[in-house]
Amino acid sequence: MRRAINHIFYGEPVTEGGGVKLHRAFGYFEASLFDPFLMLDDFRSDNPEDYRKGFPWHPHRGIETITYILKGDVEHADSLGNKDMTRAGSVQWMTAGSGIIHQEMPKGDRNGSMYGFQLWANLSAADKMVDPKYREIHADEIPVIRSRDGVSIKIIAGEIDGQKGPARGIGIDPQYLDITVPPGLEFVHSVKKGYTAFVYITGGQGSVNGSPVENRSLVLFDDGDELAVAADSSPLTFLLLTGKPHNEPIYWRGPIVMNTAEELDKAFFEYENGTFIKNK
Repeated sequence: MRRAINHIFYGEPVTEGGGVKLHRAFGYFEASLFDPFLMLDDFRSDNPEDYRKGFPWHPHRGIETITYILKGDVEHADSLGNKDMTRAGSVQWMTAGSGIIHQEMPKGDRNGSMYGFQLWANLSAADKMVDPKYREIHADEIPVIRSRDGVSIKIIAGEIDGQKGPARGIGIDPQYLDITVPPGLEFVHSVKKGYTAFVYITGGQGSVNGSPVENRSLVLFDDGDELAVAADSSPLTFLLLTGKPHNEPIYWRGPIVMNTAEELDKAFFEYENGTFIKNK
């Protein structure tokens, strides 16, 4: 059964971190609709003033942050001792678990462009307090498959035609794809029934079930076992995300997401008194 459209979102501009200007495709108020996903931020800009102040040191607990870079570099450092640079085409997959403190400082490219997306995925109650971990997925680790009709798919997570993405062992069993559809073509994709599924348009114009979509349109689907996206007269590019819902309570304040108010209060108390990090 082909999935119907649940809702089309257009997001809103927000300012986060030290003063970074973002486009938030969805977030706090829509989180219950996107379970197990919490937030998607689009930070594409050609103006360094929009991003250069970055995201200075801050904590996370109970979530995973997934940062996918198209242009520019992001410098990362964290309480695990990691120091890295996420470059164009690469993905930073960080499991905050029981607690991590990190900073992310966008650097842009030689032309001043910084294009990327950050997705937050919720951890289940059973995994909220797992040991934190950090993984840098380099561009050459991400497989790209191309169909005979010209559709191109980068597989960050999930599996298509026997090709698996490098992000594995993730509790929500995600599929994270970056897709380009040639002009005039409809792309039909099988998805697991019962999983949350959405697409976020990153370029071009097209339609979903007859409804027009363009850059920064986000389409959340109802349940079913396949979805379809069609390109108009130019190539259509989009991110496709699916994941298994937790169906658990969400208590969210800033960079920490837990299952109860008590857990949330405890996390901030520990951060303030210096006992937040559990794996020193």
